[in-house]
Amino acid sequence: SATEAGQVDCDLPEHAPEAPVPRSLQAELARAREIVGAAGTAVRAMFADVRMGKAVDAEHCLPLVQDIADSVGRNPGALVSLARLKTSDDYTYMHSVAVCALMVALARQLGLDEHATREAGLAGLVHDIGKALMPPDVLNKPGALTPEEFTIMKGHPEAGHAMLLEGRGVGAVPLDVALHHHEKVNGRGYPHGLKGDEISLFARMGAVCDVYDAITSNRPYKAGWDPAESIQKMALWTREGHFDEAIFQAFVKSIGIYPTGSLVRLKSGRLAVVVEQRGGSLLSPVVRAFYSTKSSEPITPVLIDLGDGRTDEQIVSRESPTDWGFSHTDQFWMA
Repeated sequence: SATEAGQVDCDLPEHAPEAPVPRSLQAELARAREIVGAAGTAVRAMFADVRMGKAVDAEHCLPLVQDIADSVGRNPGALVSLARLKTSDDYTYMHSVAVCALMVALARQLGLDEHATREAGLAGLVHDIGKALMPPDVLNKPGALTPEEFTIMKGHPEAGHAMLLEGRGVGAVPLDVALHHHEKVNGRGYPHGLKGDEISLFARMGAVCDVYDAITSNRPYKAGWDPAESIQKMALWTREGHFDEAIFQAFVKSIGIYPTGSLVRLKSGRLAVVVEQRGGSLLSPVVRAFYSTKSSEPITPVLIDLGDGRTDEQIVSRESPTDWGFSHTDQFWMA
């Protein structure tokens, strides 16, 4: 078999294909949790095998990518939001799962066909495989990297590209994204300082998805930012030339201006957590209000669909959970 021949097998158990019929976030969460767990285990094994010198067998990764793509098709917010809740210890592995899901959602928003969407997903899954070859003490350092350590880490795209070249069934898209997901449209990225259209569509997609998951995740040296706060910061970085404007706008449409898990203030003064994107408006998600800023105390949680036309509530601002001293706001969208 391919595995016996020294290839990495990141396949999952066979199951009948499931058509991605749309579901609510709550209906999809259980299945998404299963997929996230299995995918995290598979990616961890893939990294371990790469450290042992085995090459990646992309064909065996495709069922895993398909499972993730099917979940995203049923409800984009479920798997993406669960994958954001990674711990510092499993960040490297779950980051690959999250970027895979984000790439699939973005590819569909851009209108790419199913083949291109699967390639984008596979690219997300293996984009950071070069980190398997980085020194563990640098990769897992519980603090900011020194300039010398950062120089070492900047070698992971080329290391990953070289590893994928040795693999089987790794197409041009995953190879390109592994090598160029840290390029910036202003030419100040690495490893090659590409700018503008010198960077492929898929690498520009990878850059956005990679950064979004990185800044919303808890890391050994910092807590993740709130999803809506992260979108706001990335919009600023886009204006500074980090990301492709059109790609970033499509990304926002794929996950929302206020992504699932965002803390927001409503016109009434209540604080709420975004539960789900619904309908055509990016400004009117479903939220769960749980705190009154007027009385400065919790209230009985209530679900509000801001886009159903039966409420005059609306979002007036993003809020930082840290500023309010909230540490468990995710319970309100998972309820």
